[in-house]
Amino acid sequence: MNRGINFDKMQGLAPAIVQDAASGEVLMLGFMNREACAHTLRSGYVTFFSRTRNQLWTKGETSGNRLKLVSATIDCDRDTLLLQVEVEGAGLVCHEGTRSCFTKAFFRSEAKEKGNDTRAVRT
Repeated sequence: MNRGINFDKMQGLAPAIVQDAASGEVLMLGFMNREACAHTLRSGYVTFFSRTRNQLWTKGETSGNRLKLVSATIDCDRDTLLLQVEVEGAGLVCHEGTRSCFTKAFFRSEAKEKGNDTRAVRT
């Protein structure tokens, strides 16, 4: 599958969105290079490329919260992966101890009860 990914757009990396295969919940975003992608496909467990440590790391190798690969698709530009996974262990994917890394509110829109006005609420 990694033959179809264009790793050249981001200096050898491709964003990898991790989604729970059963619920559809977005759990995290990591980056993969060719080697991380190949390792993921071989092992069946999601492996990323750490930009800060400049090395491969398999999610959950120390915490036990591993990501078992169910399916992998690429977007229309062939530069982003969507990984559907089963979470093993306690199910806490984020390093902050939550199920998802996407827990901090940034913006939401609330429609007023009367009319079609929309007011933005920044949190």
